[in-house]
Amino acid sequence: MIHSKHIQWHELNITKEQRSEHYQQKPCIIWLTGLSGSGKSTIANVLEQKLFENGNKTYVLDGDNIRHGLNKDLGFDEHSRVENIRRIGEVAKLFVESGHIIISAFISPFIADRHIARSLVVYGEFIEVFVDAPLEVCEARDPKGLYKKVRQGAIKNFTGIDSPYEQPITPELHVKSDQMTVDEACSFILNYLVHNGYIQDKNLSSATLITLPQQDAHNAMSKTKNTEIKVNSKKYTLAEVDLNRYILKHYPEWKCERI
Repeated sequence: MIHSKHIQWHELNITKEQRSEHYQQKPCIIWLTGLSGSGKSTIANVLEQKLFENGNKTYVLDGDNIRHGLNKDLGFDEHSRVENIRRIGEVAKLFVESGHIIISAFISPFIADRHIARSLVVYGEFIEVFVDAPLEVCEARDPKGLYKKVRQGAIKNFTGIDSPYEQPITPELHVKSDQMTVDEACSFILNYLVHNGYIQDKNLSSATLITLPQQDAHNAMSKTKNTEIKVNSKKYTLAEVDLNRYILKHYPEWKCERI
């Protein structure tokens, strides 16, 4: 990587705060993560449609679309996957600076990489949504025929089969896509956005903002009221707890203190 002391960040005349006030929304990244076939892209598209109809400024960053252009030089080995998410995080950050609500739909299998993406924006501008479906459900859906190719040996290093997927430990939202319809999943996310002041309810129907009966939905919504954890008189964000548990699990030799 080449750095130069001659490269400086260029401040723009219109600030993120001015754009946010103009658009009447709080810019953020809605980061959908989960196995292939869990429903990330489908949820992302329907969610954006509902936000668009509500008058919000949005854009979807989809894994396949990004690999057609910006990341077409990357493969699917671990190094390439890390770089893939790093670039996406940087692009998403620029969109946040422009005042937009960004919906990203990427497998993003590694906790550390998702933490890096989170760290690029200020606290509260990264909403991790775990789109959770059992592997057998994702494989049965197999919308792109990828699992079939994996089983035939045509694809290697496939997440969930011969490459790991590290589930989020403390996501802002946990969507069990095998137990919810797409509309219910979107309703769940929209409720979170309204409840936490990211958007205003301008044109969301009562059907869109239904109160979901699922216990998990209730627990996740309640958790958002307390986004900091206090341990031994010190306060930690959920992201810090997430990364701490990852280090303790994968790098015990680091002698990291548990929080």
